[in-house]
Amino acid sequence: MSDQLPPSWHDLLAHEISKPYWSSLQDFVAAERQVANVYPPLGATFRAFTLTAPLDVRVVILGQDPYHSQNQANGLCFSVTNGVKIPPSLRNIYKELQADCGIEPSSSGDLTSWARQGVLLLNATLTVRQDGAGTHQGHGWEVFTDAVVHTLGSLKSPIVFVLWGAFARNKKSLITQLQHTIIESAHPSPLSAHNGFFRSKPFSQINQALRANGSDPIDWHIPNQ
Repeated sequence: MSDQLPPSWHDLLAHEISKPYWSSLQDFVAAERQVANVYPPLGATFRAFTLTAPLDVRVVILGQDPYHSQNQANGLCFSVTNGVKIPPSLRNIYKELQADCGIEPSSSGDLTSWARQGVLLLNATLTVRQDGAGTHQGHGWEVFTDAVVHTLGSLKSPIVFVLWGAFARNKKSLITQLQHTIIESAHPSPLSAHNGFFRSKPFSQINQALRANGSDPIDWHIPNQ
């Protein structure tokens, strides 16, 4: 599976994927795929990295687990495959996007257009068993994705890190350089969105930070299906 990691990321993270846990993690996921449906599909495990090269990363949005129902996960956090019903957290993201930037919610939940503009849509755990939330936590993915966040946070080029919810906000200490911008709030889940995600205006904040860094803003419009 590690041969799916694009060369640019492979080179940047060579120190990490040479560690013993990496081989154990690959063996674990391969064994899981032999006995259960695992999402996202094998070819989409590293899709966030495929769509957004390290030097193109301008924004990082950190999720936790891939969606675990059939046909949902597509390798990008909060994103679902075209044609799939939009999950509650993403519906709330679209609601806040409309309130913040006046952008009408899309009928599509595929956030690929964001990734192509330099938004790394990174889940902390990159795989999950069908209908088993959290089933691949604690096997090494978090060690790897923490290293991704820390490595990006150590780069000189300014990046906007978006941390929604307690789990993501706990990663704040990994971002060590002062030139980066950190935007944090409650998680967009229906359980917590009313506790600080709604009205937090993350999308306009991101674009304000990008402009201040001399970078183009993100076009947050998602094409309809």
